[in-house]
Amino acid sequence: MEEIFDHRAAIENIPESPGCYIMRDKKNKIVYVGKAKNLNSRVRSYFNLSGDDRAFISFLPKVLGRIETIVTANEKEAMLLENTLIKSHKPRFNIRLKDDKSFLSLKVNLAGKWPRVEVIRSRPKDRIKRKNQRLFGPFHNAKSLRQTLGILNRYFQLRTCPDKVLNSRTRPCLQYQIKRCPAPCVNAIPVDEYMKNLNEALLFLDGKGDELKKTLEGRMYEASDAMEFESAARIRDQLKSISRSMQRQRAISDTASDRDIFGIYRDSTNVRVEILFVRQGRLEGARGFSFENQEFPDENVMSNFLNQYYANDQFIPHEILIPLALPETQMSSLGEILTEKKGRKVSILVPKRGDKKALLATAAINAEASYVQERDETHKHQALLERLQQKFHLKNFPKRIECYDISNFQGKQIVGSQVVFIDGVADKSEYRRFRMKEVQTQDDFASMHEMLNRRLLKVVNEDEAGPELIVIDGGKGQLGQVVAVLEDLGLNDIDVISLAKSRVDKSGFTDSEVTRSPERVFIPNRKNPIVLKPHAAELYLLERLRDEAHRFAITFHKELRRKETLRSELDNIPGIGPKTRKDLLMHFGSVTKVKQASIDALLDVKGVGRQTAKIVFAYYENDNSD
Repeated sequence: MEEIFDHRAAIENIPESPGCYIMRDKKNKIVYVGKAKNLNSRVRSYFNLSGDDRAFISFLPKVLGRIETIVTANEKEAMLLENTLIKSHKPRFNIRLKDDKSFLSLKVNLAGKWPRVEVIRSRPKDRIKRKNQRLFGPFHNAKSLRQTLGILNRYFQLRTCPDKVLNSRTRPCLQYQIKRCPAPCVNAIPVDEYMKNLNEALLFLDGKGDELKKTLEGRMYEASDAMEFESAARIRDQLKSISRSMQRQRAISDTASDRDIFGIYRDSTNVRVEILFVRQGRLEGARGFSFENQEFPDENVMSNFLNQYYANDQFIPHEILIPLALPETQMSSLGEILTEKKGRKVSILVPKRGDKKALLATAAINAEASYVQERDETHKHQALLERLQQKFHLKNFPKRIECYDISNFQGKQIVGSQVVFIDGVADKSEYRRFRMKEVQTQDDFASMHEMLNRRLLKVVNEDEAGPELIVIDGGKGQLGQVVAVLEDLGLNDIDVISLAKSRVDKSGFTDSEVTRSPERVFIPNRKNPIVLKPHAAELYLLERLRDEAHRFAITFHKELRRKETLRSELDNIPGIGPKTRKDLLMHFGSVTKVKQASIDALLDVKGVGRQTAKIVFAYYENDNSD
């Protein structure tokens, strides 16, 4: 008979103090972490059955084995502790944000002669105003950033190349030919004219459309009066394009405010949280997060989400709008934490009427729409994987698929790649790269055996997540290597297939009628391959896996070869240490440029004295004379 958790005995010993409560299951694993102003009252509320129809109430006594508490001085400390515990233990029923990256921004360094706009990943500490530096953003997706950069390159014509490329060029690049850059690298544009372009670009990035429009109209009329009609027409087109771009940025506030607006949508235990980002009164983008197995109520989900989201170095706006009320002390504590991080007051509001309430309704609609879209996409992937399982007689549903590839160059720098698709979608955080340790000659079979053995030993010995299906690029030989490794490690429950590339088939045809055989899939214990229709969705998925594994392996291999080439050439110069090599490469941009440099040019490198310059120059002079 299933043991039921005795909550009455557990609650008796819980203090009436602020802090965190930790729920453990019958296997002593942490399944939920929460915070409270009064721990006893909060935990007691979970087991108050009178009139409480929340789904998780009947669920808890069957799962729980123990409840622990940690007392803190106040609720603010409890909120910080809760976030730490969730990150450390990753409880099953808590919101867990995997995406803790910094955000995309545009930076303009005004200190140089030819400033440029560059893409950076910035954090809140980076947003402190520094002398001669401007930051714009954040951009919450790469698409909006690319659109902005496209307008800047096309209509304001600022350079895109880094300083080391700018300083080393002797003639304009392709960007100049297609009229996307005025070629400051060869002084093709006066500095004052370039700075005019820059100032107009800054007005655009600041969202000062009216001021920018007046400036451009003035330049257009000046060009027209001077009978420079081609320049006037270009500025006219620039005006039209910029006006259209600014109209697409929907103005949703009369004030130039920064706001994050949260919407939430629930479908049983699945929850979608959508955030609308308003910057300077304009809607700049949206971002969504999906969570499964959320048995706890929406108030817990939202409180948990806010605490973790803003702890991940996200941009903090002046105002945060949320769709449901949290306990007043929680709102106050979170507001205090965010105010300290931002350095100015941050308001957390639950609007009941007016324009702000309408904004919450928009966020809720977006949350539902994005949930439905994601659900439909998931169902589509699910159906595809079911067909894959049926077609290849797999023992398991292929939720996690791993694909491997080997790359080498004439038997050197032998490397392997592992790519992972979960639910039919690439999960790049699970990708792995391997350098062969035992195999030192060109032997793809042995290399594959070593790589698979190293990977799957972690499944056996370190409890790493293993695949339901392994896909290999190749024929029966490669398939046999994988089967051998699985048998040696006792992992016979893992399915494996190999995908053999199509071959040229000339039989019975003239050279002008050469055709290709179809892709073939080999499975263990079957003599003949399975041939899929050329445009089958299952084949497309397998080809994506193979091509991604190949790309990942080739990229790693090229990186190693490039490092080896740089190291071997500069390491051969006697008396040149690692720091000097780095300084030379940073200054000139390539080994070729170092090789062509004169002694005077070498002396311009920071840290390079006359003696070192003579050594480098003499080395390459002798090399060239050979």
